[in-house]
Amino acid sequence: QVRVVESGGGLVQPGGSLNLSCAAVGSSFSVGSMGWHRQAPGKQRELVAAITTAGITNYAPSVKGRFAISGDSATNTVFLQMNSLKPEDTAVYYCAIRQWFRASYDYWGQGTQVTVSS
Repeated sequence: QVRVVESGGGLVQPGGSLNLSCAAVGSSFSVGSMGWHRQAPGKQRELVAAITTAGITNYAPSVKGRFAISGDSATNTVFLQMNSLKPEDTAVYYCAIRQWFRASYDYWGQGTQVTVSS
């Protein structure tokens, strides 16, 4: 059983910052990477940022230079520092786990709402 828990969402003004946290707890899983995805109303879910256990990161072009992902593979935690937030960043943000032997993300959190509005 694997549980993925996110925290840190909220309401912020344009140009502001938020930090999201995620922890994966449980047994019988081997993390290959952890990623943050988001889904805005009426849009498909998209990968925002991901980090492998080796520390390799990748970002969606829309957030590169504004968001930073970091993590601790020993504790299966991951963080997303979001700066210079824009209204178009408004979405539900989901943390997910991809096991090293899988191509897709297997375990998902319930999501945390991020709203960027004045």
